[in-house]
Amino acid sequence: MSAKIKTLGASDFLLYIPPKPFSEILLFQPGISFGLPPPAFPSLYSPPNPSRAVLLSPLHHPRPAVIPALQPNLTFIPLPMDPASTQMQQAQLAVILGSELAPFETLLTHLMSSSNEQRSAAESLYNLAKQTDPDTLSLKLAHLLHSSPQMELRAMSAILLRKLLTRDDSYIYPRLTTQNQASIKSILLSSIQREEAKSITKKLCDTVSELASSILPDNGWPELLPFMFQCVSSDSPKLQEAAFLIFAQLAQYIGDMLTPYIKELHTVFLQCLTSSSHADVRIAALNAVINFIQCLSNSSDRDRFQDLLPTMMHTLTQALNSGQEATAQEALELLIDLAGTEPRFLRRQLVEVVGSMLQIAEAESLEEATRHLAIEFVITLAEARERAPGMMRKLPQFISRLFAILMKMLLDIEDDPVWHSAESEDEDAGETTNYCVGQECLDRLSISLGGNTIVPVSSEQFPAYLSAQEWQKHHAALIAVAQIAEGCAKVMIKNLDRVVSMVLNSFQDPHPRVRWAAINAIGQLSTDLGPDLQLHYHQQVLPALAGAMDDFQNPRVQAHAASAILNFSENCTPVILLPYLDGIVGKLLVLLQNGKQMVQEGALTALASVADSSQENFKKYYDAVMPYLKAILINATDKSNRMLRAKAMECISLVGMAVGKEKFRDDAKQVMEVLMSLQGSGMESDDPTTSYMLQAWARLCKCLGQDFLPYMSVVMPPLLQSAQLKPDVTITSADSDNEIDESDDEGMETITLGDKRIGIKTSVLEEKATACNMLCCYADELKEGFYPWIDQVAPTLVPLLKFYFHEEVRKAAVSAMPELLRSAKLAVDKGLAQGRNEAYIKQLSDYIVPALVEALPKEPDTEICTSMLDALNECLQISGPLMDQNQVKSIVDEIKQVIIASSSRKKERAERTKAEDFDAEEGELLKEENEQEEEVFEQIGEILGTLVKTFKAAFLPYFDELSSYLTPMWGKDKTADERRVAICIFDDVAEQCGEAALRYYDTYLPFLLEACNDENADVRQAAVYGLGVCAEFGGSVFKPLVGEALSRLNLVIKDPHAMQSDNIMAYDNAVSALGKICQFHRDRIDASQVVPAWLHCLPIKGDLIEAKIVHELLCSMAERSDTELLGPSNQYLPKIVAVFAEVLCAGKDLATEQTAEQPMTEREVIMAIDIAMFMRWLVSIRAAMAAAAEAKKVGTMIDVASDAGPGAGAGASVASAFCTTADATTATSINAALRIFIFAASISEGPPRALGD
Repeated sequence: MSAKIKTLGASDFLLYIPPKPFSEILLFQPGISFGLPPPAFPSLYSPPNPSRAVLLSPLHHPRPAVIPALQPNLTFIPLPMDPASTQMQQAQLAVILGSELAPFETLLTHLMSSSNEQRSAAESLYNLAKQTDPDTLSLKLAHLLHSSPQMELRAMSAILLRKLLTRDDSYIYPRLTTQNQASIKSILLSSIQREEAKSITKKLCDTVSELASSILPDNGWPELLPFMFQCVSSDSPKLQEAAFLIFAQLAQYIGDMLTPYIKELHTVFLQCLTSSSHADVRIAALNAVINFIQCLSNSSDRDRFQDLLPTMMHTLTQALNSGQEATAQEALELLIDLAGTEPRFLRRQLVEVVGSMLQIAEAESLEEATRHLAIEFVITLAEARERAPGMMRKLPQFISRLFAILMKMLLDIEDDPVWHSAESEDEDAGETTNYCVGQECLDRLSISLGGNTIVPVSSEQFPAYLSAQEWQKHHAALIAVAQIAEGCAKVMIKNLDRVVSMVLNSFQDPHPRVRWAAINAIGQLSTDLGPDLQLHYHQQVLPALAGAMDDFQNPRVQAHAASAILNFSENCTPVILLPYLDGIVGKLLVLLQNGKQMVQEGALTALASVADSSQENFKKYYDAVMPYLKAILINATDKSNRMLRAKAMECISLVGMAVGKEKFRDDAKQVMEVLMSLQGSGMESDDPTTSYMLQAWARLCKCLGQDFLPYMSVVMPPLLQSAQLKPDVTITSADSDNEIDESDDEGMETITLGDKRIGIKTSVLEEKATACNMLCCYADELKEGFYPWIDQVAPTLVPLLKFYFHEEVRKAAVSAMPELLRSAKLAVDKGLAQGRNEAYIKQLSDYIVPALVEALPKEPDTEICTSMLDALNECLQISGPLMDQNQVKSIVDEIKQVIIASSSRKKERAERTKAEDFDAEEGELLKEENEQEEEVFEQIGEILGTLVKTFKAAFLPYFDELSSYLTPMWGKDKTADERRVAICIFDDVAEQCGEAALRYYDTYLPFLLEACNDENADVRQAAVYGLGVCAEFGGSVFKPLVGEALSRLNLVIKDPHAMQSDNIMAYDNAVSALGKICQFHRDRIDASQVVPAWLHCLPIKGDLIEAKIVHELLCSMAERSDTELLGPSNQYLPKIVAVFAEVLCAGKDLATEQTAEQPMTEREVIMAIDIAMFMRWLVSIRAAMAAAAEAKKVGTMIDVASDAGPGAGAGASVASAFCTTADATTATSINAALRIFIFAASISEGPPRALGD
């Protein structure tokens, strides 16, 4: 069968894809007949869109000679890759890469097509060319770049060639023949000389730079540097600019190779910066010199370019003076980069440079963008703490000048009527770009320089603003107070009275925008200066905010006052809030009923926060508040009311948590029915209700506990869906001409990572983060009840440990890991795991733990790294025994890397302290950073302790591996926390590994003994605890050191400040260690001296764990009538009785359950009958006990007992007295009372008879 196809055009080809795969692909050319496939594909006869020519890929044609006639109006469509199709695609590729350029030009045109179908097909063929014939492809691109008359094709060729020749996934340069490599390099350099279009020259320079960065270090392009110097020395501004562009990009890769040419480069840079009449050349030279300075690792090499700084600045001023502000802005951006990376390069001429920048910032005749960049330069210098700590604080005159500039920018605000009539608090009508930049920069400046620098400047400038007539100046001062509060918090807290008075005075200002700014300032101060502000100024602030909520003429003011209530209450205790609750809740209810929607939303948020902060105190208002909240939830159904309804959900759930399950139970059911109904109604993607609902469900779960389980089947599917959201990301090259458009979506933010610019839709990330947090909450709250969802949640959250787009997502994923394991283990242990056993826990652990371990070294945030270590430790406590040696080894290996990374960061900070501008304020900031680092090491210690406790002696080979990392931590040059953690790790090894740990004693005990008298109390505590452990488990290895140990412990115990709160834990542990020496090494001590000394340290009350151990030891020694304990003629018996009285009075706090509740033996009961005689003996020792300053409770008890007199009822009187002193009436207390006296009666063959004699 044959057919004649209608002619479409002079050179059109048409091929149509049938609905099913077929083996014969047809190419239709006008006027030519071919055999058609079987009639099973009738659609071939009537293509749906014959107006457009279509060429299929793969393409096969028996007469390939016809193909070169194809024109750029072709479209490639990918087909299934069966053998026949592959053969056809290869044939098509042969045409494209053939001697004719037209098919190749067509391919590039389609790669730029706006049609996804056309572009996808062309990409398929292009990728095949990369794989099968990179030599020809590269040469084709190079020749097109060099010779094509079409600018678009040259530009595209430059981009594609750059991607082919640089180090990405398709790096093909090493695969090219040597001849082709040489040809391409030659063509590139020739193209630079030939190209006239500046945009393409830039792309060419990018390609040359990136290729050179890969091959120059191996001398793979010896012609390049001479070529660049030749260009720079030429008379062509175009070539000079190109050479500098290449220099700038190459510097970071081959700076070391360029170092030998420093002298020549300096001359070239100086000449072009000073002599070139072309602004583009000067900017390119500036770019090159800045990049070269940044790549020099040696400060002396950088200093050789110091004399260029005036000419570099001249490039900027020359552009400004000639009215070339676009060029000036380029120069400013380059100088900002230098300020951020090499601020110390500017130090010698800092006054001149910063002065010039402030002069630009003050010049109102310049464009705002130019002035803002000048400000950004100075702010960047201030923020360059890591490289130039404290440098900008040495220029107070400039700080004052910059602050004044920023304050003036805050005046650029208009009293736009739209602001007053706005329906949303987000409306910022009247706020200009200047105003917004001023706000942001005040915040950044205060954070970077700190309160000691900024507060004096602000105090100097604020009065003039506050005393002025213009409302804008009042407004500016209040906005500035709010902006600097975070960075100046420590200093502002010291001057709170003046700050609060200044702000509260403006609550009465006649202008509503000023009153709004005052409320805004109080809200921000409540956050940044809390809880000090709440504690000392609640009597002024809360009434002022309550009054502002009465401003019905200005809903913006009302709404903001409600929002400020939220800020204030978040850092507030229930006790502070209680006296104001009636007034605040009453006013908020009025706003709920009568206010505009914006005001209602603010009132709901405030009510939620007040309920959350006041907890049970809010029960009083529950019945009045909840009906309003439910009414809003049920009735706010319009699209315009979505946020109002969402905030009602938030408020209801927080109120429910505050008042508790019993009060909330009935309403909770109705609320959850409404939420289920909403969830099933299919909300729009931009509906804020979604995020609020996720959080409300989780709070309801926390309130209702296990009663929430029936609702999980409704809650979990959408929650998982939100947690599984893919980030909405747009990725472009960092130097791409195509900017990511943020204007259409306020939720789109961009970040630059390496050479990529990434645009991220933040609303998606926030919903994802909320969902992940809620999953963690459910697992934590429901425990084993969460088991049915583990198999879906674990695969969702584990990959998010490395979700670097959003910190909150990673934090939530990290927190959830141990909760998932705990839930699974509890379900298995309680038989709720549907027949699964320990193997399931191991399977889950094998999935979670390695993922945590793998994510650890890649985590960029120190705080999250600490959380990861904490989560890993919890996981090990749950499933550690199920782990194999390889898993333990991988954990240990990563711990090594974490220690190395942490040490490196601390070393870098230590270097910063040597900077000439380093000051006390910078020291405070470094201290905070190092404290975070110490938390990392603290968690490492916890993990190692868990591993030691889990695997005991089997872990010691790994401990040996780690010893070289841990031993240095004992040094006196380390921080107290590092020393303490290192000691605790050894303590765990000694305690858990018994005899196997004895081989470490020779190494670690000298450190331990020395640390017993460390100046830091926590280190002393860890050390003396370790001595106790060694005394208990060290056996003969410890005996030679008993004398020195006693001496060290004596210094701790006898310290005049030993009983102070900071030292009490070290004291208690020293007493415990002394007791263990008495117990296990009696033969090495003068027991008649040491044991009584130990006894007179009792009872101990600070460390409750050690207290129970020590007092149990006292019991055991007393029960066996320890001679040294009782002393000659039982002289220490009063002390023993007094200790027992205090210990037993404290119930189970100071004694083990066994000690406190041990029942009387039959012998003790018989002896109790003789208790009346015992009373007389007890009275006789009362004076001695009082003289020894024994406990008042014992004295009181003896008084009552002696008053009872002899007789059978005396025992009951004593017991009653003891019960009174113990503040208890339990049988346990009575038993304890009898045991104290019977113990005394049972020793020395019965004291009552002796007393009678």
